[in-house]
Amino acid sequence: MLAIVIPYYKLFFFEETLLSLANQTDKRFKVYIGDDASPENPTHILEKFQGQFDFVYHLFDSNFGSTSLVKQWERCIARIESEEWIMILGDDDYLESTVVASWYENHEVFNNKSNVIRFASKSVNMKLDGIISDSFTHPVWEKATDSYYRRFKGLTRSTLSEYVFSKFSYLKYGFHDFPLAWHSDDAAWLDFSNSQPIFTINDSNVFIRFSDRSISGNNEDENLKNIASICFMKKSILNKFNLFKKNQRTELLLYYEIAIRKNRKLKYSEWFELFYIYTINFDLFQLTKCFRRFMLN
Repeated sequence: MLAIVIPYYKLFFFEETLLSLANQTDKRFKVYIGDDASPENPTHILEKFQGQFDFVYHLFDSNFGSTSLVKQWERCIARIESEEWIMILGDDDYLESTVVASWYENHEVFNNKSNVIRFASKSVNMKLDGIISDSFTHPVWEKATDSYYRRFKGLTRSTLSEYVFSKFSYLKYGFHDFPLAWHSDDAAWLDFSNSQPIFTINDSNVFIRFSDRSISGNNEDENLKNIASICFMKKSILNKFNLFKKNQRTELLLYYEIAIRKNRKLKYSEWFELFYIYTINFDLFQLTKCFRRFMLN
């Protein structure tokens, strides 16, 4: 069965999230709500949905999300019982009524062939009076590296809520604890896929809300996001560099260099790391340009 995990903290849009679960045409799922010691008690809203779908609510004694969103995700996931597939749904996102039904309709197609399942999505921009975008769809089968590269190039978007992943892969790899959990989901799909393609269900949508209340919609943490991007590139992209195509590697490596330079000068060890990667990828032209930048700096 499917576990839907909600790391709860914000009340403002939470009722709409729960309503979308109550409206699912297929009720074969269980919801695990982990309250991150929020000052906004949701129990009066939860009472409205008693008996409409299977859920459990747990109030944690301490707040983790302010220092590590990943640790909050992990302790919520730890409360899952027998379910083998997991969706982490934001407390301000919501599902189209057919999402769970579509999941089971496609189960035989992707089971044992993919560890990461993705739904189509629509963004809800609260900065523009709740305008809902067209549906973002994807190739039905896609390598995780190609999927990330499309996002990197701005050809698509990707957020945690629109994915379902196997508990087995999660237990094997876990999430990288980057600042603000920025890119922690991108790193997860590269790991969890375990060389198997991502499978997409394009006929049902997850609605992703962007507002000043969300990390994606908040521009005040750009420095932390940049630090997270550097960590992600080093730990997830460079360690899987051989899985990317040659033209993808060149662009990703340049982005890594630029991300570091936004914060500080590159260390000698980082320059030599770049030289080494360009060398083993037989990219003499880019190696020469990189060496020129090194001399100028």
